[in-house]
Amino acid sequence: MTAQQPPGTALASRSLGRALLWPAVAVVLGFLLVYNFFAPSAELKPPARAVASAPAAPGAVAPAVELVLPRSVPKRLVIAEIAVDAPFTALAIGPSGQLNPPPPDDTNLVGWFQGGVTPGERGTSVVAGHVDTKTGPAVFLQLSLLKPGSKVDITREDGTIATFKVDSVETFSKAHFPDERVYADTPSPQLRLITCGGEYDKKAKDYTDNVVVFAHLDSTKRA
Repeated sequence: MTAQQPPGTALASRSLGRALLWPAVAVVLGFLLVYNFFAPSAELKPPARAVASAPAAPGAVAPAVELVLPRSVPKRLVIAEIAVDAPFTALAIGPSGQLNPPPPDDTNLVGWFQGGVTPGERGTSVVAGHVDTKTGPAVFLQLSLLKPGSKVDITREDGTIATFKVDSVETFSKAHFPDERVYADTPSPQLRLITCGGEYDKKAKDYTDNVVVFAHLDSTKRA
């Protein structure tokens, strides 16, 4: 399997930031950026609890409790199914308007977009990783092998492990990447895992596609 060579900070070579097509971030993630930089704490949502009410009638079904976590920085990503066990680094939007990729010299490192929500918060959390580096295969080499129902565990700074269940794994051409579908804000805690895929274009020094894993928060527990 041909692996991706991660780019330098200039994003002139194989660039995950370039791969994520972040020039549209001002539109697609505008709400997330405003949300985080202008109201960083007022909008944080604690774990939802069932509202106290009169005793339910016998046989009545109790109302579901919405699963939402407060903001907490992710520390470690574990996907046992594809042997991923990696620490996080924070990623930001660079001067070019693209998301900076994780450092290219570490094959076992994933990055999260710190301008958006943290994994488990209400909204869409974005996690990116290289499929390979100049030294060989990298953390998301086998990301495309996940399937609906696969589990993704993220250990957070607050000691919570947020478990996400995969809804779908899709491959998109970078030339026709569905920015709004991938990055748009959501009313529930969602996760997007993104890496490069498809054929390697030697002329462009980049892969032709992106692999995107869509997942939702399924459960939580203490680390």
